Amino acid sequence: MEAPLPKPDATTAALANQRALVVGAGGLGCPAALSLVKAGVGTVALADDDQVELTNLHRQLLYTDADVGRDKLDAAYEALARELAPGQRVERVRTRLLPENARALVRDFDVVLEGADNFATKFLAADACHLEGRPLVHGAAVRFRATAWCVGGPGRPCYRCLFEDLPGDAAGQNCAEAGVMGPVCGVAGALMADLALDVLSGSPRFGLLFSYDGLADRLRAVEVHARDTCPLCGSLARISEIDESSYIRAACATDTPATHPTQHPL
Repeated sequence: MEAPLPKPDATTAALANQRALVVGAGGLGCPAALSLVKAGVGTVALADDDQVELTNLHRQLLYTDADVGRDKLDAAYEALARELAPGQRVERVRTRLLPENARALVRDFDVVLEGADNFATKFLAADACHLEGRPLVHGAAVRFRATAWCVGGPGRPCYRCLFEDLPGDAAGQNCAEAGVMGPVCGVAGALMADLALDVLSGSPRFGLLFSYDGLADRLRAVEVHARDTCPLCGSLARISEIDESSYIRAACATDTPATHPTQHPL
């Protein structure tokens, strides 16, 4: 006789009723989505409109050589479907996050994860989630470094407390331009999923910026402080709607990022 399956604990049962949106099925979105599915989140949705390329394979772990040229959503859906438990589902949202759909898209989920490789999408996700009161997990990976942090629904501190506005064209390179180590993307995606699971289980860690140095194999957390002059969550906040022009201009703030150097034990 087979042993009975263990009864789910309260946290597992709670996750089964939660909905998570992963913006982008790329190097960070793939491991994040897989981790959420394996953890038992009831619904994991992927938003993307790109196709699998050969250069993606070293860091986008849901895809194989046979998927090159296919829509990422279809290939990712098939890979994740093999990991689903009874009652779980994966949803395909065949679009990228855009000014005209961002608020409507994020409001249907309990947590949103974005690992975009461009600042416009990051700011758009930050603004949409703040305006809709949805927790948001940011993630990034370039070369040997990865970062992840979580912003609460009302959002203090928020992404604009750290980076006030879109930087100029020369402010930085994305992973396609600068390169990125595949395992570093996996670390970033795992950190994002961990932070999202904290939110869904009722024990969020808002305001801590987690940074991983792949060369030193070091993970640390730095506290991010809310900025009173923040245009999104500050006392005189001026962002109350999604304006498309806000995500295409190249304006760079001169404020110093509002971080605190205290290292938290991990």
